[in-house]
Amino acid sequence: MQYGYYGYGTPPAPERVGLGRLSFRYGYVNILLGDAAPVVTRLTDGRLIEVHRDAEAERRAIASLLANDFVPLSERRSRVPATHAHDLVPEGDELAWLDAQFHILPQLRADGWEIEVSDNFPGRLLCVGDSFEAEVHEGSGIDWLELHLGIIVDGERIDLIDPIVTMIAAPGFDLELLETAAEDDEASYLPLNDGRVLAFSAARLKTIVAAIRDLAFGNGSREGRLRLSRADAAGLAAFEAAMPDTIWRGGERVREMGRRLGAAGGIPSAVLPPNFRATLRPYQHEGVSWLAFLRDVGFGGVLADDMGLGKTVQALALLAIDKAQGRLDGPALVVAPTSLMANWRREAERFAPDLRVLTLHGHDRADRFGAIPDSDLVLTTYPLIARDHAVLAARTWPLLLLDEAQTIKNPDAATTKLLLGIEAHHRICLTGTPLENNLNELWSLFAFACPGLLGDRQSFAKLWRGPIEKQGDRERSRLLARRVKPFLLRRTKTEVARELPPKTEIVERIDLQGSQRDVYEGIRLSMHARVSAAIAERGFARSRIIILDALLKLRQACCDPRLLKQSTGSEDKAHPTRRTMARKPTIRSSDAGSAKLDRLEEMVVELLAEGRRILVFSQFTSMLRLIQERLTTRAIAYALLTGATRDREGAIRQFEDGDASVFLVSLKAGGTGLNLIAADTVILYDPWWNPAVEDQAVDRAYRIGQTKPVFVHKLVASGTIEEKMEILKERKSALAQSLFDPDGSPTLAMTQADLELLLSADY
Repeated sequence: MQYGYYGYGTPPAPERVGLGRLSFRYGYVNILLGDAAPVVTRLTDGRLIEVHRDAEAERRAIASLLANDFVPLSERRSRVPATHAHDLVPEGDELAWLDAQFHILPQLRADGWEIEVSDNFPGRLLCVGDSFEAEVHEGSGIDWLELHLGIIVDGERIDLIDPIVTMIAAPGFDLELLETAAEDDEASYLPLNDGRVLAFSAARLKTIVAAIRDLAFGNGSREGRLRLSRADAAGLAAFEAAMPDTIWRGGERVREMGRRLGAAGGIPSAVLPPNFRATLRPYQHEGVSWLAFLRDVGFGGVLADDMGLGKTVQALALLAIDKAQGRLDGPALVVAPTSLMANWRREAERFAPDLRVLTLHGHDRADRFGAIPDSDLVLTTYPLIARDHAVLAARTWPLLLLDEAQTIKNPDAATTKLLLGIEAHHRICLTGTPLENNLNELWSLFAFACPGLLGDRQSFAKLWRGPIEKQGDRERSRLLARRVKPFLLRRTKTEVARELPPKTEIVERIDLQGSQRDVYEGIRLSMHARVSAAIAERGFARSRIIILDALLKLRQACCDPRLLKQSTGSEDKAHPTRRTMARKPTIRSSDAGSAKLDRLEEMVVELLAEGRRILVFSQFTSMLRLIQERLTTRAIAYALLTGATRDREGAIRQFEDGDASVFLVSLKAGGTGLNLIAADTVILYDPWWNPAVEDQAVDRAYRIGQTKPVFVHKLVASGTIEEKMEILKERKSALAQSLFDPDGSPTLAMTQADLELLLSADY
C-alpha cells in the first residue's frame, strides 16, 4: 500500500488531499486497485511476464482495509477525477490520517503489508520515543536565559519549542483536551513547521505543553528557543522535575537556584549571630532563611506574613546576619510610616544592639545627613521621601526595605516613583496586605521588589489583570500565583501561630429606627438619582467622585446622622452640590438619633462589667468625638489615637498600663504598626468595605503575645449599604486569596451592577 500527497482540481489552486493507493504485488509486478483484468501482462527487465491474479486474496486485503475504516475517495467526494477513482481515505475528521498512521498502518505492517510513504505526503507522522534533550544558554550575569528543547527521531534532532509555542498560541487551544486524552491513554499530535507531525502519548505531550505554556507566558520565542528571565528559574526547575528522562545541558547555576526557589532542593538555614537577642519561632527562622537566600541569588521579595507575626524582627535578623558576615558595605535604608519610627528604633535596640541606627525624622534631620555613612540602619518615613530624595538617591544602598509596603500600591503616586528611583542592591517589601483592591497593587509591589517579574504595567494589565479581574479566568490566576510564589512568602496565623488563643467574630445587626431610617432613605433616594444621572451623562469610570461621595454619605447616615451635618462645613464650601444634597432630607440629621451609638454605649458598659479591655475603631474621627461624649457622660476612662494625636506613645501607654479600659482609634492612625495585646475585645463601629483593612485593625490585638481569647464585634446597620458591602468584601478577599492558593477562584472588580446593588432599595 502506498500513501502520499495527491493534488486534484483546477489550477492554480488544486485541493490538497492525503490519499492512500492500494496495489497488489506479484513478484516484481504491482497491480493497482481498479484494474479488473484477471490476467495481467507486464514487460519487466526485457521479459514479458503474465500474472494470474489471486482474486480471493485481493478481496481479503480490500476487506481488511474496509474493516479498518478506509473508504474509497469517491464515497467522500462528489467530484473525483478518474485517476483517483480508486484511491482511499480513512473515514473520520481531519485527524483521521494521523490516527490511521498511528494505530492502523503499524498493525498492517505487522501483518505483512508493505507500506510506502511519499515524501510529499501532508501530515507525515513521526512516532517519538523518550530521547528528549534540553539545553539552557545563560546570558551575561545570568540576567537572561535561552531554553532549547528537542527530540531525536531516526537520528534527526527535531526542535519542540516553536511547534509547541505555535500550538499554545492557536485559537481554541485547550489543555483540558490533552488532559482528557491522557486519561484515556490516547495519542496526541504535534504539527511541525515542515508539514510533518510528531506523535506522542497524550500524557507525555500534556506534561511538556503545560510546562512550556507556563514558561512561555509573557516571554518570547524564536528560532527554536524560549527566552526567559532569571525570575523563571523556579518554573524551569519544575519543568526539569517533570521530565526526569530528559538529558539536560547547561544552566547548572540557574537550575539549582530554581530548585531552591521552588523549595525542591531546600533553602539553607540562616545562621543567626550570637549577639542577636530575639528567640525566633520556627516559621520566623524560615522567613529569615528565605530572605537571605533571595539576597544571595540576587532577587528581591515580598514578605507578606499576617499582621502580628513578626515581620520586623525577621528583617532585623537579616540585617544582623549581614553585618556579622561583613555584607553591609554601607547602611541599609528602611522606609516606614511615621507611626512606626519609634517601633523600629525600639525593636533594633532590643534585638540587634550591634546595629548603629540613624533616624531621619523631625525638623532637624538635615543635621544628621552627615552621619549616614557611619550607620548600619537608616530609618525614614514615606512623607519625607520627596523632601529628602536628593540625599537618599545620591548613594546605592545595600538593602532598601519598605515596611507597610502597601503604601506604594499606587504606581502613579509620586512617592512610589521616587522610591523606584533610589538605587539598591537588594529590595524587600514587608506587608500584611500585598493586595487590597486590585492586581495593579501587586504589580506595583513587584515593580519595586523584583523588577521585570510581572513585565511592564501595560502588558501586565493585558495578560493578567484583565483576564483575572474582569473575566474570572481561573487558569490565569493559577499561573500568576505560580509565578510570584518563589518571591512572595505569606504565612497566616492559622498556619503558624497555633499558640494563639481563639478569635471569635460576632456580627451584630442593628435596626435603624424612625427618624434615622427616614434620613437614610432620603439620602439613598437622592444619591441614587444623582449617581444614575452622572453615569448616564459621563459614564461609570468618570463618575468616580460622585459615586464615592454617595457611598460616604450613606455610611455616615448609618453611623450617626450628625456626621452628615459636620461634613457640610468648611470642607464643602467649594462643593455647593454636596451641601444641597445633605440638606434634602426633610428631617434634621441632628435630631435623628443613632441606633448604633446607643447600642455601642450599652455594649461598652456590659463589656467593662465583664472586665474586658476594648478597642473601638472607626474611620471617622468625627464619630470618635461623638463616642467620646458618651463615654465622658458615663465617666468611662478612655484613650484616644487619631492622626491629630501628638503623643502617640503616651496614648498607647495610657491604655497598656490600665489607666483607660477603652481605646478609641481611627483606622488611618492606628490600623497598622500597633501592638495592643492588652486588649481582648475589638469593636468595628463602621465596618469598612475592604476586608484587609478590617483585618489590620483586628490584628492590633490578635497577634503574637496575646494570651486571652479575642472577641471581634462588627456593628452593621440592617437593611443598609453596610449589609450589602459584605458581598463585595467576599469578592475582595477571594481576589487576594487567589494569589496564595493556586486553585483559588478570582473575583471581579467592582462593576456598575455592584454599585446598583449598594444603592438600590432591595435588601
